[in-house]
Amino acid sequence: MITDLISDIAKITVFLLLFLAIFLFTVKGKNRRSNVLFALFLIVTSFDMSVLFLSDFYTENLSANDFRVASVLLQMPLFYFYVKTICYHNFKLHWQSLWHSLPFLVFIVLFSTVGMTDQNFYWYGIATQLQYYAYIVAVLFTLHRYKTLKLQNHSLHDETYTWLMTTTLLFLSGNCLVLFRTVSESYFDLVNLNILNLLVSLFGLFVICWFVLKTMRTPGLFRGIDQKIKPLKKEVLEDKTEYQEEIQQLSEFMSSIKPYLEDTLTLQKLAEQIGIPEKQLSFLINRVIGKHFFDYVNGYRIEEAKTLLKDKERNIQQVMYDVGFNSKSSFNTAFKKDTSLTPSAYRAANP
Repeated sequence: MITDLISDIAKITVFLLLFLAIFLFTVKGKNRRSNVLFALFLIVTSFDMSVLFLSDFYTENLSANDFRVASVLLQMPLFYFYVKTICYHNFKLHWQSLWHSLPFLVFIVLFSTVGMTDQNFYWYGIATQLQYYAYIVAVLFTLHRYKTLKLQNHSLHDETYTWLMTTTLLFLSGNCLVLFRTVSESYFDLVNLNILNLLVSLFGLFVICWFVLKTMRTPGLFRGIDQKIKPLKKEVLEDKTEYQEEIQQLSEFMSSIKPYLEDTLTLQKLAEQIGIPEKQLSFLINRVIGKHFFDYVNGYRIEEAKTLLKDKERNIQQVMYDVGFNSKSSFNTAFKKDTSLTPSAYRAANP
């Protein structure tokens, strides 16, 4: 009975994977490259999961099974390139990128010529785990750099980092669950193994349902940044005397013109408005003042919000939009970081 349930869950999961892949292939928009890469990742994943209900087919068609097993080595390269194209709008794939498919090619040739022997499958298992965690590290490094550049050059959080980090952690959790099941095969009886298989299947169904809901609800979720931008050093200058005039100019501009009220304000836009070169402005805020651009701009927004919250006729959501925030969660987080209170608690404490 559990085996039949696993098979049914796998069928639903594969259907949803292919459904989302078709959607990503056909949807129109500027994220064409990233959509295609994620769709290919979903197709390869569905191909791998299909063994849960097509085991008899793969037993009779060894070539198809060899290709299915080897194709697992394409999953993480596709996901890695998907992350890169989402994070950086000017990231380009070159023919040199094909070396990422080398492990797949090696094992598909090995399986096709020598066969899927115990020794070959042993080395395949080691290769898949090494490759998996190597790409996880590469993805986490990419996301860390992306977040750093976002903080230094943009005034609002978007959902890209949260989406990609959550997806990566879900993949990591799923891999750990599968690894636990594999290691446990020698210690559990068939019933308990079926229960573990059921948990893996349910986890996979949960993840793909989350993918579908997230993609359908926020189809225009992602905006990349320039890959050529280099993150600044974290050290803050101790001697700031020679920059006092520029700091004063920036402070007066922020207080009088209030460019921070624009929710899409970026370092580039502010540099154009104030007439300071972008690199110089970035250095001034991040190294001299000692704040990320994100925190610097939001500091002015919170001060403005404190004033507007005194007007009882304005509701909190209206104040949020008026001071340049476009998300209730980011507004609450920034406000609490500055005042240790939520906007509503601050209003109640300051009648």
